[in-house]
Amino acid sequence: MKTIKFPTAQTILMVIALLVAILTWFIPAGKYDSLKYNTTNDTFEISSTTETETIPATQESLAQLNIQIPLEKFTSGAIYKPINIPNTYTQLEAKPQGFSEFVQAPIKGIIEASDIIFLVLIIGGLIGIMDYTGAFDAGIASLAKTLDGREYILIIVVTTLVAIGGTTFGLSEETMAFYPILIPVFLAAKYDALVGLASIFIGSAVGCLFSITNPFATIIASDAAGISWTTGMMGRSIMLLLCLIVCIVYILKYAKKVKKDPTKSLIYDQKEEMNAAFGLKSGHQKELTVRLKLILLVFSLSFVVMIVGVSFLDWWFVEMTSTFLVAAVLIGIIAKIKEHQFVAAFAKGAGELLSVAFIIGIARGVTILMNDGLISDTVLYYASTATDGMNKGVFANLLMFIYSGLAFFIPSQSGMAVLTMPIMSPLADTVGVGREVVVNAYLYGIGLFYFINPTSMILAALSVVKIGYDKWLKFVWPLLLILTLLAMVSLTISVYL
Repeated sequence: MKTIKFPTAQTILMVIALLVAILTWFIPAGKYDSLKYNTTNDTFEISSTTETETIPATQESLAQLNIQIPLEKFTSGAIYKPINIPNTYTQLEAKPQGFSEFVQAPIKGIIEASDIIFLVLIIGGLIGIMDYTGAFDAGIASLAKTLDGREYILIIVVTTLVAIGGTTFGLSEETMAFYPILIPVFLAAKYDALVGLASIFIGSAVGCLFSITNPFATIIASDAAGISWTTGMMGRSIMLLLCLIVCIVYILKYAKKVKKDPTKSLIYDQKEEMNAAFGLKSGHQKELTVRLKLILLVFSLSFVVMIVGVSFLDWWFVEMTSTFLVAAVLIGIIAKIKEHQFVAAFAKGAGELLSVAFIIGIARGVTILMNDGLISDTVLYYASTATDGMNKGVFANLLMFIYSGLAFFIPSQSGMAVLTMPIMSPLADTVGVGREVVVNAYLYGIGLFYFINPTSMILAALSVVKIGYDKWLKFVWPLLLILTLLAMVSLTISVYL
């Protein structure tokens, strides 16, 4: 009897895209009017379904639109995307997405997500060059020897550092670069690839979940809600520390079990495949020469430069991708790789991450289907009406779960903030709680669902590490349940303090 295999990430996303296309035939089409600040002539542009109107960029204009956001948030560039205008939802003629739109959606998604796709492919090329030099083998062997008996430090350090990146500047998509690099290190430490995946992905997820200074989540959401981003920061900081400890302990417990008995690994049946894909390539320990140390230094510095650029120099995908391309060329020069060998190694490395690029594109295609079918704003409209006249504690927790549901349709943190906060934050006034409660519900809702959201980054990460979505769900669901309960307790306490 043949065993039925869980479908691949690409198939899962295509099924989701098909279901979304079907939904556009049943969910009413609708849209909010949107407001955008025009930096060229210092005006607001109001876009409706029929026309675009220009009004003065003043606080009075915002007040007339029931938008409680300080004008300087727009003029300073803190809010640079169009925001939805409250009480302007209009039901429109249906735009059901048929077979043609369904087929075209992944292609459109690949084109729209080309910035992150090229980042992934260039990182793959860089990894290919690093593999060719043998620097990874030598470095990993040396690190494994150094950590002998203290491998647990690797889990604590990686998870903590990635969480710090997540909570400070939204380290998320950028972690795609870390999987091909760090998974071999975890395997050399006698853990399985799931431990490496968890340390990186959960570190990023818990950091973004309880964002403190993340400009793409906390700051932009607070701005759109009309409050200071420091409001509610103490509660988020306490939750970050508590939940980071919970996550590290959870990963350590699983890692200890796997190291003691490898058959306890959830991916034990893939042990040989993982070793072949990520294990040391050479049959003996390669000496870590001065040249290889210099190569590893350039490689490591490329990530430092990327983080500094994103954090302080307003860099984004073009600059990040260029950094890794320059690093690959420099490493090729240091290693004295011939031109044709360099191109072959770079292309081979990029090719190994091509499946990840397709996953990212298909996931973006799902969002395109929802937007073209005009159902995203409809889902938001009905979600915003679900909390009328509720108890404070019920309101806060229900709003968190509503945001988890919305995260499937709007996986982008910044996109979710600018589209929903002008609609959702006034609900806090009617219930009698601070608007920071809505900001926290948004962070916790979208952050918790991020752990398993198929339209976000988890399927791409799983594809890099070659782990099935079913194995990940089996691993992460107890942790997700614990974090959800802690978030609910935190929100409930915050509305009565």
